[in-house]
Amino acid sequence: MSVPPFHLARRMSGVRPSAIRELLRLGADPSVTSFGGGYPDASLFPVEELASVYAHLLVREHAEALQYTTSNGLPVLRQQVAERLTRDGAPRTADDVLIIQGGQQGLDLAAKLVVDPGDVIVTENPTFLGALIAFAPTEPTYAPVRTDADGMDTDDLARVLEQHPGARLLYTVPDFQNPTGATLALERRHRLLELANEHDLLVVEDTPYRSHRYEGASLPTLLSLDTEGRVLHLGSFSKILAPGLRLGWATGSPDVVERLGLLKLAADTQNSTLNMAATAAYLEAYDLEAHLARALPVYRHKRDLMLATMDATFPDAVLRTRPEGGLFVWLTFPDGPSTGSGQRFDAADFLKRVLLPEAKVAYVPGATFFPVRQEPNHARMSFSGVPDERLVEGVTRMGRLLQREL
Repeated sequence: MSVPPFHLARRMSGVRPSAIRELLRLGADPSVTSFGGGYPDASLFPVEELASVYAHLLVREHAEALQYTTSNGLPVLRQQVAERLTRDGAPRTADDVLIIQGGQQGLDLAAKLVVDPGDVIVTENPTFLGALIAFAPTEPTYAPVRTDADGMDTDDLARVLEQHPGARLLYTVPDFQNPTGATLALERRHRLLELANEHDLLVVEDTPYRSHRYEGASLPTLLSLDTEGRVLHLGSFSKILAPGLRLGWATGSPDVVERLGLLKLAADTQNSTLNMAATAAYLEAYDLEAHLARALPVYRHKRDLMLATMDATFPDAVLRTRPEGGLFVWLTFPDGPSTGSGQRFDAADFLKRVLLPEAKVAYVPGATFFPVRQEPNHARMSFSGVPDERLVEGVTRMGRLLQREL
């Protein structure tokens, strides 16, 4: 980026171009098979149903759908979200819900709520890149916690919190974590909340993939286990309905929701009245759970197809996760000299030097998901938005090049 002819605020020192912007560009290039962005399968969007509700709203007698509305969101939509949360084990009312611009805005508002420059944010290691982007303007310090197949290691969390007694916020994606796909084990959910209570933390529970479980039993949300009002729970319609609606929700204790609402009012006044009204009308007229029931087998198939193709074409030295849900497979490449030059495998270098020019295939290099000490020998691949034939072709081409490289 060029330097502007005026003074920038200090917070801009942490706001830099990210892999997300590059991924959006690659996702728009039809010649590239991109496993980068966590895009839902567009063929599964309920286009006809949404067209019907928009047509119903865009008439003179429903002109209020084009008007300003309350900054917290349409009451009918807040009630519908509250009912969904209640069915998931966390009783809510409409007053407990704030409608936001996707889960991403919730991350931005949460950091603004409790983080001053230099304050400590505790995250999984690795963690969601979009969260790091959202938190950056508050100029935090990060304290990463070791993550394994059962999610955030709460023994390591206890150690980290002893080292950082003034930590302000703990961020976690407990269900099918982005980027690793790990799910936080039940006993660790309880222990995480115990430690949050002991250390006076705001816990931000990010749940965009919670409804995308393909096998195994669903676990209770941190919100439903919270006894002290410490959990700020974020959800989104992006993965369960359509990301272009830019709709999500935040809920927690009344004082937290009220203050987040004030921050949202300052940021954007409100979400699109039309999109909120259309979503509420969709939820009233159609069965969202039935829509998900049709979509989940498609995503399960894509996950299995990606993993089977990797098993058939990737070198054994490349490790990959097998998530029970969500949209991502996490790759770990050899952590030592692995190429002809004797250098450690660098996923970003391999992408730019080999994979994109020779195979027209893209993933997200994993280093950018680590908040403190970046590890270059990882990559995140999404199976959700790529047609089956292109998925197999792209993974196969990538496997051949990895066989050569390693």
